[in-house]
Amino acid sequence: MKRFAVTLSVVWMVIGLMTPIHAARAAEGWLDWRGPNQNGTSPETGLPDDVSAEGGNLLWTFDMQGRGTPVLANGTLYVWGYKGAGVTEESAAGPTQPRAAQADLREFLVALDPSTGEEHWRHAFNDFLSDTIYERYSIGSPAVDPETGDIFLLTTAGEMAAFTPGGEMIWKVSMMEDYGRLTFPNGRIGAPVIEGDLVIVHGITSNWGSDGPARDRFYAYDKRNGQLVWSSTPGTQPTDSSFSTPTIETRNGKRVFYAGTGCGNIVCVNALTGDPIWRYEISNGGVNSGVLIYKDSLIALHGNENLDNTTMGRMIAIKLGAEPGPGEEAPKVLDKSYELWRNDAISHFTSSPVLVGDKIYMVVETGELYCVDANNGKTLWTLKLANGQLHASPLYADGKLYIPIENGTFYILKPGEKGCEILDKEQLDGLCIGSPMAYDGKIYVHTTKKLYCFGDRDGHGFKLTWPEPQWPKPGKAVALQIEPSEVILEPGETQRFSVNEIDANGYPVKVAEHVAWESFVPPTAKVKAHMDAAFNDQGELAAGDDAKVSAGAYLAQADGLKGTIRGRILPKLPFSENFDSFELSVPHATEKDVKFAYPPLPWIGARFKWEIRDREGEKVLAKTLDNNLFQRAITFIGPPEASNYTVQADVLTDGNRRMMSSAGVINQRYIIALVGNWRIIEVSSNHERLKVSAPFDVKPNTWYTIKSRVDINPDGSGVIRGKAWPRGEAEPEAWTIEVPHKHAHTEGAPGLYGFSPQSRFRVYVDNVSVTPNE
Repeated sequence: MKRFAVTLSVVWMVIGLMTPIHAARAAEGWLDWRGPNQNGTSPETGLPDDVSAEGGNLLWTFDMQGRGTPVLANGTLYVWGYKGAGVTEESAAGPTQPRAAQADLREFLVALDPSTGEEHWRHAFNDFLSDTIYERYSIGSPAVDPETGDIFLLTTAGEMAAFTPGGEMIWKVSMMEDYGRLTFPNGRIGAPVIEGDLVIVHGITSNWGSDGPARDRFYAYDKRNGQLVWSSTPGTQPTDSSFSTPTIETRNGKRVFYAGTGCGNIVCVNALTGDPIWRYEISNGGVNSGVLIYKDSLIALHGNENLDNTTMGRMIAIKLGAEPGPGEEAPKVLDKSYELWRNDAISHFTSSPVLVGDKIYMVVETGELYCVDANNGKTLWTLKLANGQLHASPLYADGKLYIPIENGTFYILKPGEKGCEILDKEQLDGLCIGSPMAYDGKIYVHTTKKLYCFGDRDGHGFKLTWPEPQWPKPGKAVALQIEPSEVILEPGETQRFSVNEIDANGYPVKVAEHVAWESFVPPTAKVKAHMDAAFNDQGELAAGDDAKVSAGAYLAQADGLKGTIRGRILPKLPFSENFDSFELSVPHATEKDVKFAYPPLPWIGARFKWEIRDREGEKVLAKTLDNNLFQRAITFIGPPEASNYTVQADVLTDGNRRMMSSAGVINQRYIIALVGNWRIIEVSSNHERLKVSAPFDVKPNTWYTIKSRVDINPDGSGVIRGKAWPRGEAEPEAWTIEVPHKHAHTEGAPGLYGFSPQSRFRVYVDNVSVTPNE
């Protein structure tokens, strides 16, 4: 299976030890949105204090909407934004012809000349199967690797991608289809961070097996090839998403990072292994703001309800250095004794503070700029700037604060001991959601209308080389770290691994030799399963030509050390599933005398949302109704790289003439579904970008066969076709709905869709088949 869209040499696919961080630096510039100090400050001087039209400091604008921060490396500006409006909802009595001429809303990574705004290259990404609403796109930023100059990006739909400085894609991973990454209406994505050979991101995922429950998880990819090195679940059940950017340091001999999570915690995680170290719960909602390291404390804030009172929001300082004691379960749960100070006047849901010496500057959600003493949390002074603020964080450089406000106002301020002088106040076109960036005499601000560049066109030769954390000499090896840590195979495929011995802090010691492998079932596994594959004499995991759809784990041992990996086998086309082979033996927790079977373990997003049960003498897949959080199921049953196929299934919705559920299939990142309440057949990918329907008289408690295919044209456009008919009747020759899409999805995992509003009525699915298009 083609797991990565690699355009460069495949030499990187087989590696040994991770590269130490002290490798030569290949990139200088502003490489991620928080800057080299990870706190929103720059050492540059000579920056403008007036960006008015009269001052002549507006150099250029670039016509692309955005809600994040550009980055700059080796004389190239990398901008993440979006253009287009999307296709509106339409319906028709026959084959549907929406206004396909409208420009799809697409996200773009664009490389520009920082002095002129001239475009060098761009790469487009489609949104798909997401819950993003309005135009909440590109709420994040790229990151540049200091060692290679490569650019890393996480899209709103959850595609993690790597590019060379020249714009060639190195690799791409669909986190939604590979790991069940969820999307949310707020569209918040954040930015990757780079630690040595790792690029780290996080998001709420509902994967498979022990990672099936939705949690805010961190994922570390090998920056060279996109293979997963580790994943980590340091928190508890989330109540919201989080785009808090991890902040990295060395503490107690370990490389660790700190971040907020969607479960209201601040977490500390080993950056090299993903092992959780501690967590401290500070909020009843998600924590989105970035954190600050000040001496031996960590400064964090949130804008949700506090745990110990009914007020909203708080800034706190947490004492650093905690670790689980002997025999203590990780992560260590900190109590209030680890709080050094708190300030309940400061509240913000998504913006991050900056740290200048011992002063913290922060614009709260009601629009006041706060100056806070980092030693004790006391407010030193405030200044009212606006009536509200969203997302954008201040930048400190050249003794000035550069602050965009949500309403489009851009401030340049000179802070002092007792107050703040306003140097300039300008109204920009659009909303200011992203934070500003400064480099070589220029200030960049991205609004929801355009990218602005202010300052000195020629610059003044400012260069910024990023710090090089030094890894210590490793200690005694205590474990094995295996890459990739999670794999997907199809029958007939093999996978090679690199196995390193690591010490107690996660530093690599040496490449492991004479590795022995065996199938492994974790003691906590609810489904005792094995992957239908075996290691060959070359040390490769090999799936036979007749390998069955399966999932499981493997234990590696070498020199008395251990490590594990896990993987799935997905079927090659054609394949089918009628659920007859499943044994209904699991007692139902909420329904007496009902027994069921878990859905196929390798399916992504199936756990807790589907179960196999008996319906009128047939074994069928049934939508669960136990939890209102799982009213909807988007479940992937094949590889993300699949294309040019037909999906067919039998579907049924319980209900009555007043209320029913929705059921359908997923084909190449499009949902084709029967929507019972509206009595339509619908094609959608994002309900605000592409949702087109045609009448279809859906009746409750009636089986229908639904069929779909996607055809791609040479120009990149495509047509999504769907039809449905009562099960057992002859298939109609004509398609019930045909939807053209200007920028069609060219690949995507096949899947199943079910939506039970208010968890009232079940959806049932049977006789699923995926076949190549004829």
